[in-house]
Amino acid sequence: MQVRVMSIKSPFRFLAALVLVPGLTGCFASPGGGSSPDGGPFGSRLRVALAFPPAENFSPYGADATLLSRLGVTEGLTALDANGGASPALARSWHREGDRTWRFTLREATFHDGTDVTPSAVAEALTRATKAKPAPAALAGVRLTAKPDGDRGIRITTTAAADPVLPMRLSSPSLAILSPKAYGKGNPDPVGTAIGPFEITKVSGGGSASLDRFDDYWGGRAHASGIDARFVKDGTARANAVRTGDVDIAEALPVAQAATLDKATLQEAGTTRTTSLQLNTRSGPFQDPKLRAAAREAVDTSTLVKGVFEGYADPGAGLYGPAVTWAESKRVKPTGRADAARPDGARITLATYDNRPELPEVAQVVQQQLEKAGFEVKLEVREYSRLESDALAGKFDAFIGARNSLLDTGDPVGILAGDYTCDGGYNLALLCDKNVDRAVEKADATDGTGERQDAAMAAEAEILGTDAVVPLAHQRIIAGVSTKVRGVVLDPYERTLVNAGTRR
Repeated sequence: MQVRVMSIKSPFRFLAALVLVPGLTGCFASPGGGSSPDGGPFGSRLRVALAFPPAENFSPYGADATLLSRLGVTEGLTALDANGGASPALARSWHREGDRTWRFTLREATFHDGTDVTPSAVAEALTRATKAKPAPAALAGVRLTAKPDGDRGIRITTTAAADPVLPMRLSSPSLAILSPKAYGKGNPDPVGTAIGPFEITKVSGGGSASLDRFDDYWGGRAHASGIDARFVKDGTARANAVRTGDVDIAEALPVAQAATLDKATLQEAGTTRTTSLQLNTRSGPFQDPKLRAAAREAVDTSTLVKGVFEGYADPGAGLYGPAVTWAESKRVKPTGRADAARPDGARITLATYDNRPELPEVAQVVQQQLEKAGFEVKLEVREYSRLESDALAGKFDAFIGARNSLLDTGDPVGILAGDYTCDGGYNLALLCDKNVDRAVEKADATDGTGERQDAAMAAEAEILGTDAVVPLAHQRIIAGVSTKVRGVVLDPYERTLVNAGTRR
């Protein structure tokens, strides 16, 4: 999950304190009526169970950016294609002008508030993102300016250095384009100001949100009339809701529930998500690289894959897993690792969250493995929104989380800058190593797809050499989908779940 610490005033504040509901029966209404893009009756409303409630009051600059994109609310200038390259979205075309400037041509589009998408509105949205604190992960280490250029053009310039992956960077959900109305004091409010096929129209204190189809969507009217979304952190409850027909789509199902579902309702796909053990390098026992090495040697990833993930994952090989198809052939062996020291009862606090149902079980197994190696381990499990700020502040010695390595930008270097450099906005290991920063900076300045991949793998080796992170498993997406539903999108970047073509 891509996450940042934010604190803003918004109508959605109550959702951060979501209370788990044991069942979903009766929670979803499915009104009918209306017509589809082809003139016939449009599909019913989609009933969707999501694993994570808004952690940052629907701010587009942090974790909730992907929540908004998965529900079809927000879009950016570009999107990612199946190969991880940039493809048209709000921008229908672009070209490079010189070393540091790109010109994007916008398509005709309308915001949810009825105003036109103009070059000045897009420039303002991007300018606001550059000023957000902390900066969106997609802008880690990047400074840019955006200016209107004619009736349909916008010119974007990186001010410090060339950015060879700018079109990919602009596909990030955290750089979604909102109307000027969204921007006031604090962070922007996406309600009624986005451009996607669905618009948020209502939220409730029970942890749900209603979305209606946005009929003026530039890509054509959606097939479904709307979405009734509920945030249900309990994975078994989400699986039960699929079995009983209370929901049409349930994301992030526990692997333990996969065997209980009818095969016709079970969908899985590869993902670029990796579950890792992050070790606090700034304070506590893991300041010592020898104890970090001891923790790495104590972990048996094959046990986790077989026992916890039940085969729906691969053993952790690095920051990039098998879904990043080029990674294994380019992987570089880490060097300079410290020799492991005996823990001798070193006391550590290991934290994780329960929104992803496998993580507490992963943490329990890792706890046992660390204790067997000689650590004394206290395990702390919370709901993610109640855990994030403490994790980023370094209040835990170790943290187990699941992270999509290509989520923020689609660029393999993006996660390295955001998660493992001194100025990284999501640096759970609190790592600040000059060799790592140097390698990431070199990779970020490298042009050419193959050359950039090589440089990213060299930087990965530097990071793994610090033992600040121990890759545990590369996961697969498991979703429950009604046999009546068509067009659910299980993309490896986990940016999309429903779109204009999803229907029931």
